[in-house]
Amino acid sequence: MDAFLTGLKSAVDTLGATVLLPIVIFIIAVVLGAKVGRAFRAAITIGVAFIGINLVLGLMLGSIGDVAKAIVTNTGIQRDIVDVGWPSAAAIAFGSSVGLWVIPIGIAVNVALLLLRWTRTLNVDVWNFWHFAFVGSLATAATDSLAYGLVVAALVAALALLFADWSARAVQQFYGIPGVSVPHLASAQILPIAIVLNWVMDRIPGINKINISTETIEKRFGVFGEPVVLGLIIGLVLGLIAYYNAGDFGTVLSKVLGTGMTLAAVMLLLPRMVKVLMEGLLPVSDAAQEFVRKRTGDRELLVGLDSAILIGHPAAISSSLILVPIAIVLSVILPGNRVILFADLAVIPFIVAMTAPLLKGNVFRMVVVGTITLAVGFYVANALAPLFTSAAVSSGFAMPENAVQITSVVDGFLWVPYVVIEAIQWLGIAGLVLVALVIAVLFGLYRRNTVGWERAAGAEDEGEEAASSGTARLATAG
Repeated sequence: MDAFLTGLKSAVDTLGATVLLPIVIFIIAVVLGAKVGRAFRAAITIGVAFIGINLVLGLMLGSIGDVAKAIVTNTGIQRDIVDVGWPSAAAIAFGSSVGLWVIPIGIAVNVALLLLRWTRTLNVDVWNFWHFAFVGSLATAATDSLAYGLVVAALVAALALLFADWSARAVQQFYGIPGVSVPHLASAQILPIAIVLNWVMDRIPGINKINISTETIEKRFGVFGEPVVLGLIIGLVLGLIAYYNAGDFGTVLSKVLGTGMTLAAVMLLLPRMVKVLMEGLLPVSDAAQEFVRKRTGDRELLVGLDSAILIGHPAAISSSLILVPIAIVLSVILPGNRVILFADLAVIPFIVAMTAPLLKGNVFRMVVVGTITLAVGFYVANALAPLFTSAAVSSGFAMPENAVQITSVVDGFLWVPYVVIEAIQWLGIAGLVLVALVIAVLFGLYRRNTVGWERAAGAEDEGEEAASSGTARLATAG
């Protein structure tokens, strides 16, 4: 069994998401009844789209990463908990004892919940099962028990499906991507926080009137409010903050203009890559709905994908770029904080993108919610850093110089793993049972009042959706 699991994990690591996903999509589409030729074309198109998305993301992450490093260097701050970035977290997760089992566990949980009709999501984003393995590895580090880690990984996989179902309708409406959901806990965990903060902001005079969205900016400022120009302007501002002392005038000008043009390109190209993804998804989504309709009547089947499909909206990009310097300021001013952000500042878009449907693309509110979520995340990271470091050492990860402990925004800043680990550390097996019961109750409450839960996450009623079909849609953003 160990040899099989090792081979399976090795295949996933070797192929990578951009190769593995088209293969999985093709197999699923054929099983669901799509014609082989149509399924093949859809799978290739989806693979090409994700390659395009990853290329643009790589451009953005590289640029923002350089900006973040320069800003941190300029501040001169020193901390003993170092942000090593999500690639390191993924390597730690898949290198752990839980990582060997996480793919069959994730698939088994998904199939079981589909058969029980507890979920509508078929999670094809197998490579990102590392998130489940990561939380499981923290549980193993906390309890010195592989069994605890495996159960926690299964519970987190189930919770990700609940979040995916809950947010699916809002995501489909706002981003204009039918038939999909996002079982990505790193993106979805902000949703409860956003719901509470949105409710509070609705009741604060003055604040409740502020609506700064890419659409309103474009209406007011014309060409200077278009997403591509906004990307240029935000890039120029970030470039000035980061590189004002990078050398002579020519060097500074080159770096500032380069940052501006890079982020302008991101604003233009990401939405267009997601449109290509939509082109590939439609045949698969149609086949899934037809398959389910023939066998179960009105049941829906959603294709669970990476949250990369969400960050192409200008509101998601704009708010996350604004949050980069805010995150650095937070690391300086928060009392008791020992974390210095570094590698993962560039993944902030993944953290805030899920709030866009709920907040209707209001960049002001997205920045407020993102700021508070990051502030909470710093304290979570401080608390989880010892376990993060222990899991890293156990998996053979090489610690960076001058780092006493390590963390990452993905997944070290997330409140969900923190709550689960705290329950286990305080209550042991009873805590594990309690977490399982809470997740089961949440599934039951969601299924009992699905429409209400979806509306709370930002979904619109059919009439409202039709009336606002021309606003805040990714299909028209690029």
